[in-house]
Amino acid sequence: MALADRCVQCGLCLPSCPTYGRDRLEAESPRGRIALARAWALDSIAPTPTSDAHLDHCLGCHSCESVCPAGVDYGRLLVLARTRQRDRRPPVWRQRLIEGLAARPRWLAAALSLYRIGHPWLPEAWRSLPRPPRRLPMPATRPQAAAQARAGLFVGCVAGSYESAVRAATVRLCASLGVELDPVAGQGCCGALHEHAGNAAAAQDLAQANRSAFSAHTTVLSLASGCHTALAHSLAPQAQVIDAIAYLDQAGAGLRFRPSQQRIAVHLPCTQRNVVKSVPALRRLLARVPGLQVVELDAGYGCCGAAGSQMLTDPARAAEYRAPLLEQLAHSGASLLLSANIGCRLHLGGGTAIPVQHPLEFLAGLLDDGASEPAVD
Repeated sequence: MALADRCVQCGLCLPSCPTYGRDRLEAESPRGRIALARAWALDSIAPTPTSDAHLDHCLGCHSCESVCPAGVDYGRLLVLARTRQRDRRPPVWRQRLIEGLAARPRWLAAALSLYRIGHPWLPEAWRSLPRPPRRLPMPATRPQAAAQARAGLFVGCVAGSYESAVRAATVRLCASLGVELDPVAGQGCCGALHEHAGNAAAAQDLAQANRSAFSAHTTVLSLASGCHTALAHSLAPQAQVIDAIAYLDQAGAGLRFRPSQQRIAVHLPCTQRNVVKSVPALRRLLARVPGLQVVELDAGYGCCGAAGSQMLTDPARAAEYRAPLLEQLAHSGASLLLSANIGCRLHLGGGTAIPVQHPLEFLAGLLDDGASEPAVD
């Protein structure tokens, strides 16, 4: 109730809300959802399938928080409302499956290995994610001289199978600056997917596992903007979690990149813009590439629609948010799309033939250090 009472119902959040922009319904706005949560807490109205759907539709983009004059902690309110919702309404089987696999790295890796093998023969309706790439081992790259710094590297859940090339790129970029990265054993999912679905107990268990895994580190780099907040809360105060893009921007005055006349598109995830706030750092890093042409995608509703597991549990609705961005991409003339969040890349990559990469993978390919990149399947 206290969180909901901070909302002054001014409506300044409405223009920034993707779901309100799509549906133009008050119940699909942050203000409307806060009113629903307050009414449920006071037992003044009973939950219905329709009102539950309005809460389900929230993308958790935090855009409303970035413009709220009252400083409403909407993200925390959303988690609490969904936790109470889950207590009275069990999640659908697909959500339970996703959460179960994300919490078990070995099961998830095995499932995605099978998915990679069978992907070319699966019906289109079953190919909800792009085909996982060939998984690369962590490179043995070390700083040429004695390491000036050492940091832990967060892997996460689905990124374990999809981001081996990104991790290799990050190791290479950091090594060029004298920074050694440690892919810490025993780590797992950040728990954001579970927390946002109201599964507070599972999120806490995952947080504790990561606290134990990273107990020897005071600095941890994160590659996914969507994982950043959950991981930061898990590791505080023992370790500082830093977005790898921001870290390289701050520490990488010596980074040099080869010229490129390529025209690329950049998607700026909601979490990168509204939570991690590493967009200026990304722009500065890309600006170091001589001749590079950059187009920032800004069409649509302000969110690609991936929203954690929503791209899998409600793919039709998620595709509607994605469509304007893909149309802008198709007309941009770009040969490559960059995005700093794993969920956004998987969602966008599932709708276009244009290659989609993490910005650090792209930058490592242009690093002017005399080395060459390994081929990636």
